Amino acid sequence: MLDPSSSEEESDELLDEERRDALLAAGGGSSPRSLPPPPRDPRGREGGAGRAASPSPSVLSEGREEQERLQREEREKRLRLQLYVFIARCIAHPFNAKQPTDMARRQQKLNKQQLQTLKERFQAFLNGETQIVADEAFCNAVRSYYEVFLKSDRVARMVHSGGCSANDFRDVFKKNIEKRVRSLPEIDGLSKETVLSSWLAKYDAIYRGEEDFCKQPNRMALSAVSELILSKEQLYEMFQQILGIKKLEHQLIYNACQLDNADEQAAQIRRELDGRLQLAEQMARERKFPKFITREMENMYIEELRSSVNLLMANLESLPVSKGGPEFKLQKLKRSQNSAFLDIGDENEVQLSKSDVVLSFTLEIVIMEVQGLKSVAPNRIVYCTMEVEGGEKLQTDQAEASRPQWGTQGDFTTTHPRPVVKVKLFTESTGVLALEDKELGRVVLYPTSNSSKSPDLHKMIVPKNSQDSDLKIKLAVRMDKPPHMKHCGYLYALGQKVWKRWKKRYFVLVQVSQYTFAMCSYREKKSEPQELMQLEGYTVDYTAPHTGLQGGRMFFNAVKEGDTVIFASDDEQDRILWVQAMYRATGQSYKPVPASQAQKMNPKGGDVSADISPLYTDRGQKHGMEEFISANPCKFDHAFLFQLLQRQTLDHRLNDSYSCLGWFSPGQVFVLDEYCARYGVRGCHRHLCYLNELIEHSENGSVIDPTLLHYSFAFCASHVHGNRPDGIGTVSVEEKERFEEIKDRLSSLLENQISHFRYCFPFGRPEGALKATLSLLERVLMKDIATPIPAEEVKKVVRKCLEKAALINYTRLTEYAKIEATAEKDSEAMNQATPARKLEEVLHLAELCIEVLQQNEEHHSEGREAFAWWPELLAEHAEKFLSLYSVDMDSALEAQPQDSWDSFPLFQLLNNSLRNDTFLCNGKFHKHLQEIFVPMVIRYIDLMESSIAQSIHRGLEQESWQPVNNGSATSEDLFWKLDALQMFVFDLHWPEPEFAHHLEQRLKLMATDMIEACVKRTRIAFEVKLQKTNKSTDLRIPSSLCTMFNVLVDAKKQTAKLCILEGGQEFASQWQQYHSKIDDLVEETVKEIISLLVSKVVSVLEGVLSKLSRYDEGTFFSSLVSFTVKAAAKYVDVPKPGMDLADTYIMFVRQNQDILREKVNEEMYIEKLFDQWYSGSMKVICMWLADRLDLQLHIYQLKTLIKIVKKTYRDFRLQGVMEGTLNSKTYDTVHSRLTVEEATVSVTDAGGLQGITMKDSDEEEG
Repeated sequence: MLDPSSSEEESDELLDEERRDALLAAGGGSSPRSLPPPPRDPRGREGGAGRAASPSPSVLSEGREEQERLQREEREKRLRLQLYVFIARCIAHPFNAKQPTDMARRQQKLNKQQLQTLKERFQAFLNGETQIVADEAFCNAVRSYYEVFLKSDRVARMVHSGGCSANDFRDVFKKNIEKRVRSLPEIDGLSKETVLSSWLAKYDAIYRGEEDFCKQPNRMALSAVSELILSKEQLYEMFQQILGIKKLEHQLIYNACQLDNADEQAAQIRRELDGRLQLAEQMARERKFPKFITREMENMYIEELRSSVNLLMANLESLPVSKGGPEFKLQKLKRSQNSAFLDIGDENEVQLSKSDVVLSFTLEIVIMEVQGLKSVAPNRIVYCTMEVEGGEKLQTDQAEASRPQWGTQGDFTTTHPRPVVKVKLFTESTGVLALEDKELGRVVLYPTSNSSKSPDLHKMIVPKNSQDSDLKIKLAVRMDKPPHMKHCGYLYALGQKVWKRWKKRYFVLVQVSQYTFAMCSYREKKSEPQELMQLEGYTVDYTAPHTGLQGGRMFFNAVKEGDTVIFASDDEQDRILWVQAMYRATGQSYKPVPASQAQKMNPKGGDVSADISPLYTDRGQKHGMEEFISANPCKFDHAFLFQLLQRQTLDHRLNDSYSCLGWFSPGQVFVLDEYCARYGVRGCHRHLCYLNELIEHSENGSVIDPTLLHYSFAFCASHVHGNRPDGIGTVSVEEKERFEEIKDRLSSLLENQISHFRYCFPFGRPEGALKATLSLLERVLMKDIATPIPAEEVKKVVRKCLEKAALINYTRLTEYAKIEATAEKDSEAMNQATPARKLEEVLHLAELCIEVLQQNEEHHSEGREAFAWWPELLAEHAEKFLSLYSVDMDSALEAQPQDSWDSFPLFQLLNNSLRNDTFLCNGKFHKHLQEIFVPMVIRYIDLMESSIAQSIHRGLEQESWQPVNNGSATSEDLFWKLDALQMFVFDLHWPEPEFAHHLEQRLKLMATDMIEACVKRTRIAFEVKLQKTNKSTDLRIPSSLCTMFNVLVDAKKQTAKLCILEGGQEFASQWQQYHSKIDDLVEETVKEIISLLVSKVVSVLEGVLSKLSRYDEGTFFSSLVSFTVKAAAKYVDVPKPGMDLADTYIMFVRQNQDILREKVNEEMYIEKLFDQWYSGSMKVICMWLADRLDLQLHIYQLKTLIKIVKKTYRDFRLQGVMEGTLNSKTYDTVHSRLTVEEATVSVTDAGGLQGITMKDSDEEEG
C-alpha cells in the first residue's frame, strides 16, 4: 500500500497535537483555526514612553481573558463542526442501528403559562362562568382537585422542572374521582362506570376550555410523527439545533461529504474500518493499551477490537448493494481485513469467478422516422423491426411510405455490457408468391451505458442496386446502468496477472457486494467478462505518462503487493472519474490527488474541473470545511466526542416540548446507537456518561425516570463485574473508578429523593416513580450483581431516609402554616399570642398534617407495596412526623386556661384520622394524645354531671310547667344536656376500648340517676298540683298537669335512648337489672298519676250523684219538689230539674277529654286513662244505683242518669275505648236498672221522661 504524502503526515501530526491538548479541534487541516496570542515584544522595545502609555495590569488581564474566551469559543465551534461531520455520515448511511418503534410515547409537557390558564379555566367553572352543566358531587370533586392539586406549590415546581404532562393532570383527577364515586350510593339504572366516564368527559371539556377542537387532531398527528420515526432531513435538522450548526455550514458539509452518494458513504465506512484495524495493529505492536484491572485483558482488548470491526464489516456486507435494484449478494466473501494484520495471504482469499459477476441492462429503443425513402410508392406500407442480438424481435406500427414516422418504443433486457442492436426497415410485399416482406435497409448499433441517449440520425445499409442511397433513420437508444455497475468505459490496460497485453478494452467496475468490487473487461455480445481483477487490497493513484506504451494519454495505476496494473484513458476527465470510482471501491485510506488538478489537460480546450465531483472542488476549502471533511476519524477520541454529543442531545431533549423524563426520542437513540457502533464507543462508557448527565440534571431539579437510571446502572454494574452485557469482557481502571464514583453519587441522590419524596414525586407523579426509586436503591446498595443485599441493610437506609423525610415535611409544613416563621421573626409577639390564637394555629396545623398523611397514603401508596417486607417503616415515618407536631401541640395545650374545653375539636380531628389507620391507631402519638385528653374528659364529665344535677334541682323548684316541645323547660334542658353529653363522648370515638366502655357506662348511669330524680320530683309536683284543683264540674285539667304527664312520657322514651348500654352478652345481664329499675320507676309513676287523675275526675261524678241523692224516694225534699212542680205546671212551663246538672257534667267530660287528647303526647297513655275513667265512672254509677235497689228512682234522677250514662258511653266510644271495656258487666248492670226504671215510669207517668230513653236514637240532643 502506498504511503501517505508528506502533506497528509503534517495534517495528522497537527491532529495528534490538538487531540492531546484538549480534544477541542477538528483534524485534517494544515493550519489550526485559532486566534494568535497578543504581541508582547513591541511593547517591551518602546522604552519609557511606551511604558507610560501602556494599559494597567487589570486592562491587560481583561484583554487576555477576552482573547482566551474568543479562542475557546473558536475551538468549541470547530469541535462541533467536526462532530457534526461524523453524525451526518451516521445519518446518511446507517448500517448498524434502526429507529426503535417500541418506545413508550411521550406526552406534551405543560408549562407555567398553560398551568395558569388551567387554573383560570377551573376557577371559571367553579364560579359558574362556563356552559358546562354539572351536579353538586362533580363540583365538589373539581373544587377539591383545584384547591389541593392545581394550587399546590409542589405541582408548580414539577411543571417548572418539565416533568409534568396533561396526562398526569388527568390521571390525578381520575384517581380522585374514582375514590369519590366508589363511596357514592348505588343508583338504579346508572352504573358508576357511566358516572366516571361522564365526569372525565366534563373534565376534558373544562381542560380544553374554548380551544378550537378542529386544530387539536392536527397537532396530535404532528406530535406523533415527530416522536416516532424521523426522516433523514428531520434528523439533520435536529442535530443542527443540538450542536448549533448553521444551515449554510450543513449545506457545505452535505455537499462536500457527498451525503447523498451511497457509494461514497459506503467507501468512507470501509476506509474507517480499515483505519480502526490499523490502529489496533499499531496498539498490539507498540503495546500501548488503556489501563485495565488485569493484564490479561490487554490481549482480550485487541480481540474485542477485531471482533467489533468484523461485526461492522458483516453488517455492512449484509446490506443490499443499492436500494431499489436487485440484491446481488452472492456467497459471503471474506475480506483479507488487512493481510499484514491478520497474516492471511492471497491464497486464503475467496476469489471471484466470472460467473459471479452478472449484469442486467435495460434498453429502450425509440424509432422516430425514416428519411430519404424513394424506392417505394408513397402509398406503400412500411414498418421497422428492432432487436438486441440474442433476444426477441419487436415491430413498429405500419405507416405509409409518404410519411414514415412512428415514435414507437421497444423495451429490451440483456446481460451484455456491449450489446448489438439491429434495426431494419421493411415494406410489405405485393407479390402473390412472396413469402417475406422486402427489406429496404438496416442499421447496426453498439450502445454502451455511456452512449448518448438523445435521438440521432443513423445512415442505413441498403441492398445492392437500391435507389435509397441516402436512406437515414432517426432513433434513440437508451441503455440504463444497473445500480451495482459503478463505472464503465474504454481504457488501455497492462497488468502482470491479467491484461498482459497493452491494448484498449471495454471495462466495467462492478460491485458484487459491499466489500467486493471487480474490474472486468468485456467483449461484444458476451455476458461474462473476458478477464476480471478483484480490487481488494489494491491502491489506486495517478501516475505520470509511460513513454514506452502507445495509446492513451492520461495514466493511473492500481498497485498491490506483487502486482501492478497500469491504466490509461484518452482525456483527464475520464481518468478522474475512473480514479474516483476505484478509490471508493478499494477502501484505501489514501486519497489520490492529481498532480496539477487546476490545469486544463483537455487538448480540445474544455475546462475539465467544471464537471468534477464536489469532492475535488475547492468550495469546501474556501469555507474552511476541508479539514473537517478529510479528517481521519480513527485519530479522534470518540469517547470524549460522544460524551459531548450525548450531553448536548440530552440538554436539547429536556428542553423540547415533551415530558421525556430523560428518555431520548427514537431518532436520537438511533443516531447515538449508530455513532457508538460505527466509531467504537464502549457501552459502559456510554452509560456512565449518561448516568452522570442524568444525575446532574436530577440534582438540578429536572424530573428523571428512575427506571432509566436503573437500566443504565444495571448495565454498568454488570459490565464492571464481568458479566459482559454487550459482549465486552475488558474492564478499564477508569471505568471501574468512574462507576464507583457514580454509584456513590447515585446512592446519595436516591436517598435524597426518598427523603424528599413528597416534593420529588408530588401526588405520585411520575406514576410508579417512587417504587422504581426504592427498587433502584436496593440495586445500588448491592455489593455485586449476584449477591442480594440483606433486607436489614436496605431497611436501615430507608428508615434513615424516612426519618429525614419526616423532619423535611414537617419543617416545610410549618413554614407554610407560618407558625415557626412567625416565631423566628418576632418571638415576643408569639409568646404574647392569646391561648385561643395558639389553639387555632395548632388546629390548622393538625389539618395540614392529616392532609399530608392522607396524601402519602393516597398518592404514594405504591410505597407500601415496595415496603411489603417492612410495613412498619411508613408507620415509623408517620410517627416521627407526628412527634414533631406533638411538640407544638403540647405547647399550645399547656397555654390553655384550666377547665377550657375548646381543645376537644383538636382531639376529635386527630383521633378520627388516627383511629382509622391500621398502623397509627394506638401508636405512640395516638397514646400520647389520649394521655393528654383523659384527665380533660374526666374533668369535663364531672363538671357536667354536677351542672346537670344542679339544673334539675333549681329548674324543678322554679318550674312553671309550661309546655315546651315534648315536656317542660327543665325536662327538655335535662334530656338535651344528657344527649349532648353522650353524643360528645361518642363523637370522641375513644380508641382505647376499656376507657371508652367506662365512659359509656358512666354516662348511662348518670342519665339513669338524673332521669330518676326528674321523675320523682315530677310525681310529687303532679300530686300537689292535682290536690289544689276543685271537684266540681267546673274542673278543667290544667295544662301544667298535662305537661307533667308529658314529662313522664318523654322520660320513658329518653330512658330507652340514654340509659341502654350497648355491650356484650356478659355485660347485658348485669346492666339489664339496673336498667329495669328506671323503667319500672317510670312505668309505675305513670300509672300512679293516671290513677290520681282518674280519681279526681271520678270524684266530680260522685259530686253530681250526691246532688241527685236529694231526690231519693221518702225524703222531704223529694216530696216537696214533686208537689211544687205539679202545681206550677198547670199554669206555666216549669224548667226540667236535673237536666242542667247532666249537661254540665257531660260538658265537663267532653272538655277534659279534649284537653287530654290535645295536650298529652302519648296515645297509649291517653287510652289507658280513658279506659280507667270510663270504668270508674260506670262503677260509681253502679254503686250509687245499688244503694237504691229498694227505692224507685225519682223521675229527675232517672232522666239525669239516663243522659249521663248514654252520653258517657257514646263519648268514650268516640275517644277509642274498646267495646269490651264499654260493654262491661258494670255497664250492663247500670243499663238494665235504668231500663227497668224507665219502664216503670212509662206506666205510671208516660209523659214525665219527655222523650229521654235508654233506647238509641239519633234524634236526641247532643
